[in-house]
Amino acid sequence: MIRFDRVSKRYPPGIDALSNISFEIDAGARVVIEGHSGAGKSTILKLIAAIERPTGGAVLLSGQNVGALKRQAIPYLRRNIGLVFQDQKLLFDRNAFENVMLPLSIAGFPPREAAQRVRAALDKVGLLAREKALPIALSGGEQQRLAIARAVVGRPNLLLADEPTAHLDDETAADVARIFTEFHQVGVTVVIATYDTRLFPDARRIRLDHGRHVERSAA
Repeated sequence: MIRFDRVSKRYPPGIDALSNISFEIDAGARVVIEGHSGAGKSTILKLIAAIERPTGGAVLLSGQNVGALKRQAIPYLRRNIGLVFQDQKLLFDRNAFENVMLPLSIAGFPPREAAQRVRAALDKVGLLAREKALPIALSGGEQQRLAIARAVVGRPNLLLADEPTAHLDDETAADVARIFTEFHQVGVTVVIATYDTRLFPDARRIRLDHGRHVERSAA
């Protein structure tokens, strides 16, 4: 499903985030991208979602070279991708329901179907009873679960998460990790960038060190 073919990414002024990276991820896999801070984990996720473009090599998603996509084609690519960012990017002037509704509204879903999908996504992450709560009224763990609900409400076949358990206590982090496992169990391809791989002991691992692929293994 995902293939990196000798991919490099350089940021000004000559900082190499990735150097000649190659790997493949099969559909339905659960993969952890691990490494130290600055290893290039987040860059890999951004390249898959066409948030960034490679400096060299090719990033292929279901055979499509996402780095060569025209700008107007990128929103269509992302309809099949759920994105969970480290900073969550929630809208604090909208309640939980409205935050999850946003991507469906942008995609033009009929209101009744969209509302059903939103409530199903909130229920999946345990927030259905908090649908009218503003993000500021939610705990850190609840905000992260809200971000996951928004990412999966469109029922993507690929879920990308950047340090989804950062800054959470151990119990809440384990709860968030369990949610990702449940999505993987129903066939969603899950790729998680994290420094804490203990939460995903059975995931395949791709290890980075200063932008280089140094190990690929199964736990």
